Amino acid sequence: MSLEARFEAALARAIALGQGRAGDAPSRLAQALDYAVSPGGARIRPTILLSVAIACGDDRPELSSAAAVALEVIHSASLVHDDLPAFDNAPIRRGKPSLHRAFGEPIAVLAGDSLIVMAFEVLARAAAHAPYRALSLIQHLASRTGMPMGICAGQAWESEPMVNLRAYHRAKTGALFIAATQMGAISAGQEPEPWEELGARIGEAFQVADDLRDALETAEQMGKPAGQDQRHGRPSAVTDLGIPGAVAHLKDILSGAISSIPSCPGEARLAEMVRRYAEKMTPVNLTAIRG
Repeated sequence: MSLEARFEAALARAIALGQGRAGDAPSRLAQALDYAVSPGGARIRPTILLSVAIACGDDRPELSSAAAVALEVIHSASLVHDDLPAFDNAPIRRGKPSLHRAFGEPIAVLAGDSLIVMAFEVLARAAAHAPYRALSLIQHLASRTGMPMGICAGQAWESEPMVNLRAYHRAKTGALFIAATQMGAISAGQEPEPWEELGARIGEAFQVADDLRDALETAEQMGKPAGQDQRHGRPSAVTDLGIPGAVAHLKDILSGAISSIPSCPGEARLAEMVRRYAEKMTPVNLTAIRG
């Protein structure tokens, strides 16, 4: 089974459990849970998690699969909440109506909340495979979801009068990438600390690339509204550095990410995976800037 198929099967099982049996749970909220995670986009965070776990031996695949699902479910919940009128008021996500446009705001709030709870339930269900590792996974995912270092903190930076751009990026985007690398290591019985730098660098690169895409690409290319940073006055690498400066910064971050990979049996394969994702995250219009 391919890594993608393995993950999608585990995610489908988790969503089915969360939806319950027809007639025993509210059907619109059940439908919204599946809507929130499908289609899945690049699935970059769970792919990184599983790739790190495999590079470290992946001796508890049931646990690493559960960790990947939990991480993606948290990410999906954050997108549902980010798109709400109280935040970005985004009409589309991944090329289709955002969840609050399709189901209404009350269901969107409840779907996001339900997905957050589901993430930790998935990890709890998998705890029998390695209880100590599962507890560590729960703790690391929680710390990268809430305050003071998680995605909730990242969203809150947008309401501050003065913004620390590096702290903002590290919390809003970097947090779940740090969770991906560290949770992959934990799932395979390795210490998480050596993997923090890799996750932080990938997260920072992803955010700078997203800032560039927001400035350079169309909504059709992105599958979500473009020009959001300027429209909402949000912190952005493009605003701070300009497009050429942001491009140079992105290249520096990606070079550092590859060199930061800890020594492990699958180090070379993991480095190749980071290179592939570097190409994917490069904005399509960047060739014009290079020239």
